[in-house]
Amino acid sequence: MRCIAAGLACAFVASCAQAPAAPNPAQPAAAMEANRRAESYLRRGDLDSAALHYREALRVSQSLEDAEGIAANAINLSVVYQRQGKFEEARASLAPVLERATLNHAPARRAQAALRRAVLDLEERRHAGAAEWAERAASWCGRPCALTAAIQNLQGQLALEAGRHDAATAAARSALAASRATGDRAEAANALRLLGTAAVAAGDGASALAPLREALAIDRDLGMPRKIHLDLIGLGRASALRGERDLARAYYERAHVVSVADRDAAGAAEARALIDALGSTAGSR
Repeated sequence: MRCIAAGLACAFVASCAQAPAAPNPAQPAAAMEANRRAESYLRRGDLDSAALHYREALRVSQSLEDAEGIAANAINLSVVYQRQGKFEEARASLAPVLERATLNHAPARRAQAALRRAVLDLEERRHAGAAEWAERAASWCGRPCALTAAIQNLQGQLALEAGRHDAATAAARSALAASRATGDRAEAANALRLLGTAAVAAGDGASALAPLREALAIDRDLGMPRKIHLDLIGLGRASALRGERDLARAYYERAHVVSVADRDAAGAAEARALIDALGSTAGSR
């Protein structure tokens, strides 16, 4: 089952990566306008234009020593670069908040940036680095910490990658409790997805179904196509484990449709590969 966990690693990381940071209303008008345009392009899937405008918002913020604007736009730019597969650029964009910070940034922003670094390292399977940055995020965030659930989800994924299914499940349950306590439905869905993924990796397709279905319902309500794709892929894997190949194929085909509509080429390719791997439907249940 180790191969299943590895196959879902990058997808899970995409799901637990933070949403773009909210801009500070006190930012200069030029930075706010660049940020607004970047968000618009990001929603449309135009990542090149989104990166261009986040870079401009970051430049304006740096020219005015606006610490909050620098942090928000550096984090946002990192999110876009990650989606483009530009991991070195994604790391470098965080430097003004982390390694090369010349201003005092709020601990919450430093924690956000550290969590982003952990996410990037996890996606590139740099597990030691991911663990280190997750620890830094937790230490900077303090208590109470709005990022607790996200940090626990990432630590659970690290446990899953190491084949420690029980530890991954425990982390996911803690993240689920933390996210429900704060009303963070997006992070709750990530925790539920991790629970399902851990069950699939352990070979227990039956136990994976309920949390993955709940995650799917939340992600639909929140309008998150990339996460809907992940939920459907997870449900397909769980069904395949149960010998239900026709049902698995149906989930994969739905995931493919979602990814194509969302202009997610990597997600569409993943779903197509899983469909092809099922082969003929002859003899399936």
